[in-house]
Amino acid sequence: MNKTIFITGASSGLGKITAKLFAEKGWKVIATMRNTKDEMELSQFPNIHLFELDITSSSQIKEVVAKAQQIGPIDVLFNNAGYVLAGPLEGFSEEQMEQQFNTNFFGTVRLTKALLPHFRMRKQGTIITTTSLGAYIPDPFMSLYVAAKAALEAWTGAMSYELSRQNIVIKTIVPGFMQTNFSGNAQMALHDAYEKDFNHVLAAYADPNAGANADDPKDIAEVVYQAATDGKKQLHYFAGNDAKTRYKELCLLGIDSIIEERQKLFFE
Repeated sequence: MNKTIFITGASSGLGKITAKLFAEKGWKVIATMRNTKDEMELSQFPNIHLFELDITSSSQIKEVVAKAQQIGPIDVLFNNAGYVLAGPLEGFSEEQMEQQFNTNFFGTVRLTKALLPHFRMRKQGTIITTTSLGAYIPDPFMSLYVAAKAALEAWTGAMSYELSRQNIVIKTIVPGFMQTNFSGNAQMALHDAYEKDFNHVLAAYADPNAGANADDPKDIAEVVYQAATDGKKQLHYFAGNDAKTRYKELCLLGIDSIIEERQKLFFE
């Protein structure tokens, strides 16, 4: 019997590519996004079911989860929805700060909680969440974004204890820099006192050499498929050459040395 994966943030980037990969491998795919009106590519797959979902809305989560369960048993949840909030902390409004965590952290927690009774009743299930290498090696002017990703990493580890007793597996995918427009779709906050430094960071991200070293999201999607099917209770999958290389450097050199190196990269 074909398995089913529930994916958030499937409108673009890693989410869309992962949805297509699983569909091509014969899975049923519940592909969710905030707006399905203009989604033409995924709608061409007969085994992809599109749903509008804002993961900050508890009522909409409940509604979509109920509809998804009518399609069939859900085997894997892939929490992928999220966005970048970039800029100096002094430039963030209260609304921006709350929304960053409400989407990037609590949205994932909220949806996972909604699906846990389903997994627990079936005595099986796999929960996979996209985090970021930034949770381990933070970049400047990404403080709340990497904090939310680090929270997801810690949450996953803590949840593994209680879920293992229910035969439910929880994992994270930890990518580094990817060839997507994720940073291009970021929300930006500005503050005059930090303008020069922020521009240095934006220029570093826009450098063609940085893009040349970015990983292909298709390769990251393959790691998602691996995590969904390998039967391992492995917590974290560092995905792509960038994440693997820089995490090895972190383990070898330590965080203080890495931060010092990145200070030079961005500001000297």
